Amino acid sequence: MTDLATVALDPRVSEFLRQPRRMLIGGEWVHAASGQTFATLNPSTGETLVQVARGDRADTDRAVKAARAAFEDGAWHRKLSPADRGRMLWKLADLIEERRDVLAQLESLDNGKPYRHARSGDVQWSADHFRYYAGWPDKIEGKTIPVSSMNNALVYTRREPLGVCGLITPWNFPLEIAAWKLAPALAAGNCVILKPAEQTPLSALYLGELFLEAGFPPGVVNIPDRVRRGSGRGARRSPRCR
Repeated sequence: MTDLATVALDPRVSEFLRQPRRMLIGGEWVHAASGQTFATLNPSTGETLVQVARGDRADTDRAVKAARAAFEDGAWHRKLSPADRGRMLWKLADLIEERRDVLAQLESLDNGKPYRHARSGDVQWSADHFRYYAGWPDKIEGKTIPVSSMNNALVYTRREPLGVCGLITPWNFPLEIAAWKLAPALAAGNCVILKPAEQTPLSALYLGELFLEAGFPPGVVNIPDRVRRGSGRGARRSPRCR
């Protein structure tokens, strides 16, 4: 049972829920290719919070193409220095803390967890996680190895980003688990596709707005909210989601 009833709803939350939420693909907020939406529900009341773009395979393909184009362009892992990547992740952490009330209220409304727990726990831990990984980009390095059998030649290894990473998160800690997956992938220079659980997409979609505000290049972070065929809203408390 959420304790949000004892807290005044932040006007920014009301504004966020006023219009149907779209998907973040290639740095832009877009409708599903099919034009379809689905309702995300308040588990405390069963009422619809807002309609969300209902993604499918076509939208996933769009997100993959956008992420691949961003990776091949190198705007994130080559044109920006590792120190710049770190500063951008740090900026994102700052924005999460600045919007702590908004994110906590969205998490409480969409997930059902107590607002005070979301505010002091999930949201703050997510900011801390991004801030921790902000220190990584300029410290990822390979090794130089002397090889005596080759006339004392030196060989070296170099760590490079994998490319496009698909990140899938469950309903139980929507924002925090998204941070666990996003932060290290981005610190290493990858471009990502985040697929939040269809039961709890709102904090991830709001996080997408913060990525844009922090200045992340288009296509580096994509959030297509694809709904699994045959999935039901009753799956919110399924043990399979844990």
